[in-house]
Amino acid sequence: MSNTRARDVMTPDPVCCAPHMTLDEVARLMLQFDCGEIPVIDASDHLVGVVTDRDIVCRVVAAGRNPMGYSVQDCMTTAVVTVKIDDSLEHVVAVMARHEIRRVPVVDERGSCAGIIAQADLAEFAEAGALSELVRKVSDEPGTT
Repeated sequence: MSNTRARDVMTPDPVCCAPHMTLDEVARLMLQFDCGEIPVIDASDHLVGVVTDRDIVCRVVAAGRNPMGYSVQDCMTTAVVTVKIDDSLEHVVAVMARHEIRRVPVVDERGSCAGIIAQADLAEFAEAGALSELVRKVSDEPGTT
């Protein structure tokens, strides 16, 4: 695991969306690409947030609002935790555990979204103890994404 980098584990070039897209459009992207989190990028291709299926459900649908009437910027998470493309896998796992997140966007040297790493992506590469600790930490806290 010591020589493994984020680039070796990530799903490259994930589908991304713009802040102005409507939530129903993003939900269709999630269905089409079988994902629960979509990075949000600005016109310069820089990561400005993420939107998850949970964000849509908890912040909009559960409040009785119509997702067609709201944009990504209305419910996205803007305090995005990221890792760099050349970060070690140990660092990636530590970041995910520390922030209790199931997915983490991977950014390149320009701050553009180069990929995304989910817990499932780590199964082949991470040490069993580190991976089980990550799953435990994320699962202990209700309301994490």
